[in-house]
Amino acid sequence: MDPKVPESGNASRPGLLELFFAFLRISAVTIGGGYVMFPLMKAEVVDAKKWISDEEMVDYYALGQSIPGIIAVNSATLIGFRKRGLAGAVSAAAGMAAPSVVVILLVAAFLSPWFDHPWVQKAFAGIRAAVVAMIVMAVWQVGRKSASKLPTLGIAVGSFSLIVFAGLHPVLMILLGGCLGAILFRTNVDIIVPEETISSCSVADVGSSSTKQDASSAQEGDS
Repeated sequence: MDPKVPESGNASRPGLLELFFAFLRISAVTIGGGYVMFPLMKAEVVDAKKWISDEEMVDYYALGQSIPGIIAVNSATLIGFRKRGLAGAVSAAAGMAAPSVVVILLVAAFLSPWFDHPWVQKAFAGIRAAVVAMIVMAVWQVGRKSASKLPTLGIAVGSFSLIVFAGLHPVLMILLGGCLGAILFRTNVDIIVPEETISSCSVADVGSSSTKQDASSAQEGDS
């Protein structure tokens, strides 16, 4: 049986530079990490570009959190791979990482002596408060999609309680949630396949079918 390919929000094929600059813009205006970046990434790749669907966005972010590395870079890599294969994954990851590298170099070179200045500390206090709002917004947007039913809500509340009150490691809860999901929601498994591969397979299938039809017609003509 052929693997089920998840439907994207739009079948458009973005260019590699378009992928690069889209994630460059997201990363350049975000302070606070992957959770803060979720609303901005959703607004860009789901609402504006329509490259992927809401469900795919949540799935990629969950997967990006479950594997080693930075959540935002992991998620961008998955989205880039979904749209343009390996080259798209590299372009998206490079665009997401570039602003951080530049900012870190600038901070290390010029701004380090000013970190203890009172005005700088006050500015960062305001930034941290705004980051909390972005994280809450990310939780709300993900929760509406991921915990909209009683079983998924139970997994979310139970995982939160075990992490906060029992001190269990988040990675352990991700693995436990995956096991519970596999047991409770037995559906077809979605496999991330680059759209270029899908298009190539479709063209090959059409060509193969045409060849078979021509051969059949030739045999009928000979007979």
